[in-house]
Amino acid sequence: MTGIEYDDFLDLEYEPVETELVCEFAIEPAADMSMEAAASRVASESSNGTWAALHVDENELTDLGAVACDIDGSDVTVAYPVELFEAGSMPQILSCIAGNILGMKAVDSIRLENCRWPKSIVDGFPGPKFGTSVAREKLDAGDRPVLATVPKPKVGLSTDAHVKIGEAAWRGGIDLLKDDENLTDQGFNPFVDRLAESLAARDRVQEDTGERKDYLVNVTAETTEMLERVDLVAEHGGGFVMVDVITCGWAAVQSVRDRCEDHGLAIHAHRAMHAAFDRVDHHGVSMRVIAQIARLCGVDHIHTGTAGLGKLENEDTPGINAWLTGACHGLNPVLPVASGGLHPGVVDQLIDTLGTDIVVQAGGGVHGHPDGTLAGANALRQSVDATMADERLVEYAEDHQELATALEKWGSETPR
Repeated sequence: MTGIEYDDFLDLEYEPVETELVCEFAIEPAADMSMEAAASRVASESSNGTWAALHVDENELTDLGAVACDIDGSDVTVAYPVELFEAGSMPQILSCIAGNILGMKAVDSIRLENCRWPKSIVDGFPGPKFGTSVAREKLDAGDRPVLATVPKPKVGLSTDAHVKIGEAAWRGGIDLLKDDENLTDQGFNPFVDRLAESLAARDRVQEDTGERKDYLVNVTAETTEMLERVDLVAEHGGGFVMVDVITCGWAAVQSVRDRCEDHGLAIHAHRAMHAAFDRVDHHGVSMRVIAQIARLCGVDHIHTGTAGLGKLENEDTPGINAWLTGACHGLNPVLPVASGGLHPGVVDQLIDTLGTDIVVQAGGGVHGHPDGTLAGANALRQSVDATMADERLVEYAEDHQELATALEKWGSETPR
């Protein structure tokens, strides 16, 4: 017989091996708990331990205990044997590393900050089909950022009004029209009507402008319905779908990824509800980990923040973007999306901070232009063209009235 106690899950001399999933937590122990005691309980509860000492026949047990192997202030590193995890099941992995431990009395707070994913786990997931290559494979963005917009108001527009706004945005130089996160299949703007009429408008604009355009239609729903909507997008000639990845769940995202593989569709991941996990800096799950999960599950774009230039924020957008576009055991990179409160006057600083391998999405910063959506789209495209040409926005605006009007309304964050 062998015993399993909390002390068995703490070994500060242990060096993780490359085959293990290594997770970094920020922990504040309960008042009556040392850091070592709290760390051992986190490793225990997230693998094969429990609060009572166990006596188990060694011949009937596979040792799946995690090891709390490093403590540095409030930071705790835990190494997990890969055999603990079901291959290709993100829900099961998260039930271990971000499950009961978030509610343990042994800690006042705990935040999953980062994961180092071994190849054996990564190989169980497809990763993105297109990723950053959509800028050239599906669109004509070339080396500049991809431009996207959401018709505003975000809900309430009729299908006809939604399509007219989208068509104006495309004609003004936007690459991607996008649904907002809470627009799916409501009576005022039914999914099938919006899909068919928007893609018909896309085709007209493509023929007139010679630029490829597309539509990020929100297929989020109950999983079976969501897969049927993916099929409809393919039938109507769309190239992308959008999924609210947090609210629909990672198992559903994996199902959508499989179905999109059949049709050659790219997946735009909206992160609505992410802040329930990552907004508090000492508890929950970081945006970095959410982005990592999304990449493994196979999204092609995901919103990651605006590096302080917009209305929505999270920790370390540049670092998250670097991970999404960097090497990870052969996975395709993900194209980060900057969105929320952006307008033409901040585009130069945004690109300086985050680079050109991004999607720049502006909603109010396009449709709130004093001269309307077409002018707002022109202004956003002009701000990108100016930045790519290394020209100051205010000087470029001297010969581009739409940009001049936008800068007059919203200002310029950092004149170049």
